[in-house]
Amino acid sequence: MSSVEPEEPKSLYAAREPIFPRRVKGNFRNLKWVIMIVTLGIYYVTPWLRWDRGPNLPDQAVLVDLANRRFFFFWIEIWPHEFYFIAGLLIMAGLGLFLFTSALGRVWCGYACPQTVWTDLFILMERWIEGDRNARLRLHRQKRLDFRKARLRVVKWLAWLAIALATGGAWVFYFTDAPNLLRDLFTLEAHPVAYTTIAVLTATTFVFGGFMREQVCIYMCPWPRIQGAMMDESTLTIGYRDWRGEPRGKARDPKAGDCVDCMACVNVCPMGIDIRDGQQMECITCGLCIDACDETMDRLGRRRGLVGYLAISDEAWETTGHQPKSVWRHHIFRPRTLLYTVLWALVGVGLLVALFIRPEINLTVAPVRNPVNVTLSDGTIRNTYELRLRNKHAEARRFEIALTGAADLRVDIEGTPYASVMVPADETMLQRVHVMAPPGSAAAVGDLTDFRFWVEDLSNGDRVHRDSTFNGKGE
Repeated sequence: MSSVEPEEPKSLYAAREPIFPRRVKGNFRNLKWVIMIVTLGIYYVTPWLRWDRGPNLPDQAVLVDLANRRFFFFWIEIWPHEFYFIAGLLIMAGLGLFLFTSALGRVWCGYACPQTVWTDLFILMERWIEGDRNARLRLHRQKRLDFRKARLRVVKWLAWLAIALATGGAWVFYFTDAPNLLRDLFTLEAHPVAYTTIAVLTATTFVFGGFMREQVCIYMCPWPRIQGAMMDESTLTIGYRDWRGEPRGKARDPKAGDCVDCMACVNVCPMGIDIRDGQQMECITCGLCIDACDETMDRLGRRRGLVGYLAISDEAWETTGHQPKSVWRHHIFRPRTLLYTVLWALVGVGLLVALFIRPEINLTVAPVRNPVNVTLSDGTIRNTYELRLRNKHAEARRFEIALTGAADLRVDIEGTPYASVMVPADETMLQRVHVMAPPGSAAAVGDLTDFRFWVEDLSNGDRVHRDSTFNGKGE
């Protein structure tokens, strides 16, 4: 009886093959350089911009002040109760992402995604230190670790680490005064949270941008799987015009198509895919394969566009010999993208209107219910309330407190014999007040009496109000 050796189970996971994109020149590569410079410039420079808000407010133009629960953006100041502005901006960002995806596919991923931007920067450093694609491939395939390979690796990793450290360091500057924090970091006087945050962001940037790269886009990011719901047959994505390129062959072969199988489009792809195989989840529509193919077509004296932006609906149209459709007319300005644009604009206009009509003073009322009411020695019924008076001005303001809605109720402000209090600049002050009903009055003997608190800024006459309820003895 013969025995059969059991087969070893096959692994479901393939080992990662490092990708070494070749340098390429062209319009899309230039566009990526411009976007990378602009976005990195905004990220690194913004915390150092100054904005004069007066003596009692921070002068950092963009600041997320967690200690005081405030967000400053140049002349705009967002308070905790105004979080709907942040929610509105997130909605606008989502609608903008839907708009660009429905029109141009994964254009966000290819040009402006932080993972793409920092990976481009890391690859640039790698190319400067180790050379272009062929040199990096030879170095990678070299089994022996000699002095030259070790030196290049160490220099490259130190360059990556410097970029990653600058990335993590720049992030924490958004949450406190940048010059003071920088001084504290170097003198080792900064809060441990700052050092921890910088360490975590430095490590993640170093690993994601230097070693994981395309794996973050393929396996960690959910957007490649979501984008299918945002795209349709008129969405522009990068594709290969196989009706022009096939069959592949040498340039001198009269029976061959325009594609000479030079592999330039594959060698420049940061995701390591072959766009000629059709649409793939890994494609981030960065356009580098277009630049590479156009460069080859120029050398051969053939028409550009063998690889280019096109939609599924364009294939049947161009296969029959028609000229490519107008990008703006057939792909950009269409009902779906116009709907996203209108929704995006409506949210933006709504936020602007809310920003300009919001009051500079605010009031919230919280009844003190322990006890619900107190009977004074003369029979007066007293209720106590805690008022939060918010002054958004850069100077202290005097607020007058009054009430309406019940003629037999009067208000007393705790701690002062006056009907007004001084609220410090750009602060929320908690003020306790007492509302009292005379003995035998309707409010005193009744159960519940509705009334309204009014607060007036005596400097300019701005007024706000909040409704509340007075608890009587219920006799």
